[in-house]
Amino acid sequence: MLPAERDFYLTQSVQDEPGAMADKLAQLPTGPDELALLVRRLLMHREETGSFGCALPDSRHRAEAEARCVDGILEIVAGLGGVRPTAPRRPADRFAGTCRDFALLHCALLRHSGTPARVRCGYATYFAPGFHDDHWVTEYAHPERGWTLCDPQVVPDRAEKGYELDFDPLDVPRERFLVAGEAWRLCRTGAADAATFGVSVLGLTGLWTVRANVVRDLAALNRAEVLPWDTWGVGDSEPASAPDDEELTVLDEAARIMAEGGFADLRELYLTTPSLRVPRTLTAHAAFAGDAGPGSRENAGA
Repeated sequence: MLPAERDFYLTQSVQDEPGAMADKLAQLPTGPDELALLVRRLLMHREETGSFGCALPDSRHRAEAEARCVDGILEIVAGLGGVRPTAPRRPADRFAGTCRDFALLHCALLRHSGTPARVRCGYATYFAPGFHDDHWVTEYAHPERGWTLCDPQVVPDRAEKGYELDFDPLDVPRERFLVAGEAWRLCRTGAADAATFGVSVLGLTGLWTVRANVVRDLAALNRAEVLPWDTWGVGDSEPASAPDDEELTVLDEAARIMAEGGFADLRELYLTTPSLRVPRTLTAHAAFAGDAGPGSRENAGA
């Protein structure tokens, strides 16, 4: 890894900068495995309440996952527990977010401890048989393996009914988690059925979900870690709408560069393609079924 790439992924983004909560990160462990377990014990996916045997008020179930930045996540965590991050806490005292929040916090802690890291958006094959579930994980620079996928959400935790996995969640095989660009290429060539990609809990499936995730993953690779329901540019589409030839060309090129290009290529593509770059104002769709429709949101990381 060249110095420019290493420095870029060691630097906190607007989204994962701890800000006023930086003092909460003092004297934390530094290993990727220890930090993943720490994140697992601070956060709970809002759809995991049954596994933890607890219930959340509707206000928490909907609101906490709207936190865009790590300082907001840590502020909520501190308000719920009122203790140091490493202290044990009840499931109900954990931040109730989504997979993106696990990945973002883990990425922030890795960068803070001196490990280059980034958030990846794509699809996991280990939640529902035969389905590629919309998911976010961390990717960090392992000294021997290079860029390595890690899923802090599924790290074993005694407080819950654990996930049944046939792999190490600290080294997720590439065929078990497909980054969005790879998913796009598989669907485009007919090697995979786009109907098997999406958000299973909401019943949202199809190529349009993959299209949006290609744009989100490229943004994350450029340290702009948006929310899972943010859309813009060539990623902002309705389920029934198909991309035109120009949009297909942009998406195909993005997927190609994310798979084959280097760090400089990723930066150039993102910075020179307005339809891929996160704008100052983006569309924030409903975070949960039944919420109000999409609306505009100012993006601090644009």
